[in-house]
Amino acid sequence: MNLNPLTQINLFEHKEIFSQLYKFFKNDTLPNKILLSGEKGIGKSTLAYHLINLVLSENEEHPYDYKNNIINPDNKSYKLTLNKSNPNFYLIDVLEEKKNIDINQIRDLITNLNKSSFNNKKRFVLIDNIELLNLNSINALLKILEEPNENINFILINNNKRVLPTLKSRCINFKVFLTNDQSLRIVNQLLNDELNTIMNNKLFDYYATPGKLFKLIKLSEAYDLDLVNFDLKTILKTIIKNKIYKKDKSIIEIIYSFIELYFRNNISIENISLLKPYHYFLEKIKNTRTYNLDEETLFIEFEDKILNG
Repeated sequence: MNLNPLTQINLFEHKEIFSQLYKFFKNDTLPNKILLSGEKGIGKSTLAYHLINLVLSENEEHPYDYKNNIINPDNKSYKLTLNKSNPNFYLIDVLEEKKNIDINQIRDLITNLNKSSFNNKKRFVLIDNIELLNLNSINALLKILEEPNENINFILINNNKRVLPTLKSRCINFKVFLTNDQSLRIVNQLLNDELNTIMNNKLFDYYATPGKLFKLIKLSEAYDLDLVNFDLKTILKTIIKNKIYKKDKSIIEIIYSFIELYFRNNISIENISLLKPYHYFLEKIKNTRTYNLDEETLFIEFEDKILNG
């Protein structure tokens, strides 16, 4: 199961935004600094790759199929991008061993952009997870955003996190979202309509984005979690007790989401006593995210007070 946005040759949703960007491109008014904002896992990066291929493949063999929103895998620009050798495309994302996008990555970008272009095509810079830019990186990036070289287009991806106004103000912001039905439709298209055989539909409530659903499925395969028969409490206890989050940091957001879902599923008139701990743990989650605190303390406290209480 490959969820790399680069390899997603089909654009299943986001047709309205893509149509708007297409019109800008055809009218030669495509903004050279685009910000795509929305929840993580809804296909913002996939949308960006489709726009990039639409532009770069225009006068090539096997160009982008706009009618069906499909990248032709035989297209030259797509193959070069896939092989990380496209001279008209530059990607910046947080490195696997890092917590932030550091200034050296921006310096390398500046060096690359100052080199002569191999052709007259537009050049695209895609910066994913811009909320992970540190202050030095942002300041360096602002300089090239203010006065970009000719024919350079920036696409920035933000996962609904706070972005410095000085960075946001330099871009045209497109808000990207999916309805619950759209998310489930995408996942079923990718899974050949087998989602109901893989996961209990009671878990669909929060995991309404394709990225989160696939992350949960991947987690279940790696750690033998029965998403069909396990209830939410059992899943939470298994993840926390076995400290799976220490092996895979991406699971931390899943636990946060499941904690919120657990309370929402269990608070009722008959069980109103859960309301106070619900607000307590929501505040702890917020502070842990904001101040980069130790999540293990939070999880152990939740297990002790709620799951075992």
